[in-house]
Amino acid sequence: MKKKQIQNENRRTVIKGIGAASVLAAGGGWGFPAIAQNTPLKVGILAPQAGIAGTIGVCGLRGTQFAVERINKAGGIGGRKVELVIEEETNAKDTTERFRKLVLQDKVDCVQGLVSSGVSLAMSPTVEEMKALTIYWDGTSQDGVKETIPNPKYLFRSTDNECEAVMASLLAIKYYKGKFATIAGINPDYSYGRNNWAAFQALLKRFGIEVKVVAEQWPKVGTMDLSSHIASLKAAKPDLIFSSLLFADLPVFMQNAHAAGLTKDTKFVMPAAGFQQTLLKKEFTPEGIVFGSNTLDFNYPNASPLQKEFVQHYFDKYKDYPNWEADRAYFAMQVFKAGAEKAQKAKGGSWPKTEEIAAAIEGIEVESLGGPGKMRKDHIAEQTFYQGLTTHKNKYDFVTSNPVDKKFSSELQKPPGMDFWQWLETAKITL
Repeated sequence: MKKKQIQNENRRTVIKGIGAASVLAAGGGWGFPAIAQNTPLKVGILAPQAGIAGTIGVCGLRGTQFAVERINKAGGIGGRKVELVIEEETNAKDTTERFRKLVLQDKVDCVQGLVSSGVSLAMSPTVEEMKALTIYWDGTSQDGVKETIPNPKYLFRSTDNECEAVMASLLAIKYYKGKFATIAGINPDYSYGRNNWAAFQALLKRFGIEVKVVAEQWPKVGTMDLSSHIASLKAAKPDLIFSSLLFADLPVFMQNAHAAGLTKDTKFVMPAAGFQQTLLKKEFTPEGIVFGSNTLDFNYPNASPLQKEFVQHYFDKYKDYPNWEADRAYFAMQVFKAGAEKAQKAKGGSWPKTEEIAAAIEGIEVESLGGPGKMRKDHIAEQTFYQGLTTHKNKYDFVTSNPVDKKFSSELQKPPGMDFWQWLETAKITL
């Protein structure tokens, strides 16, 4: 994205939906009240558009805009045209203040967004306190793996952060079993990285894979000079490196690891690499890496017509390929639409209250860009996940996955009310 374009998008913007709200013909079906026909439905978006997570937030915004264009072209949500009010996600304090502004000043009907688990954890109590319907893209309200808001009324969370670690661990066992005895980790130094690394080791133990940990590296989020970490990994000579790096630091790590000779004989497991897929060039990213695309593999050979339409739209408009944040954002908008229209129908066409929409979202099922998804009754999402082994056999200058494994998150995340570590030990988990 060009610098001037990024600067323009960073400013607080109201994006008006495309198309007019549909009006049912007199006497046809169940009608909408005047407010539903004439008053736009405002959705607030909180997303990073700059910094280490900027490209991720921008991709999510594009997924939202694609959803809104389709929704408005089809008549809106319950007959109401959708308008977006966009604010920046930065640190927890400032983002929470922007959330308050969206609710109190802009009077949005729903808030969606958030990439950082740290920001979402901090903001979650405010969501419930303000009784504002909020659907996170990637955020949770977990402190580590412990749920801090077990019974929310207005807050809806993404799938647990550990889903991708669980799937990547299972694929590592499936494809690499018997081919590694020593392991090392390089993971971001906060709960996400530490929980992913711990989950990987727990699943190796669960499946009887005996290994020795020879190195653990914990770069701070945003650290781009990884030379000392790479030197430590090279000195340790592990058979396998597990890395949940997922921001702009991941391509830097792989490029420098390749230059240091680490990629020659070492196996890699990267559960969240899909965020940086187009930057993971073939010249320094080897084939055969366990590669996580989360809930959207843009190149999935058996993709739905909806995904194919979106990927083509994305490339035509942006000359790039989307990552999974677009799917998370599209999913959030579809969940809101389905819940609002379900609640509206239950009221005979009058616009429902916020709490009625929230109640209607519980258990709702939708089709997202990456496949089927639903919102559990405990307000945690269930979605379709994709991971596979990297290949150079494609038309791009970066790696894609082949073969690709697909799992629904009900196989990868703990059920409502259960402790994650206990679930890992006792659940029926299949490779």
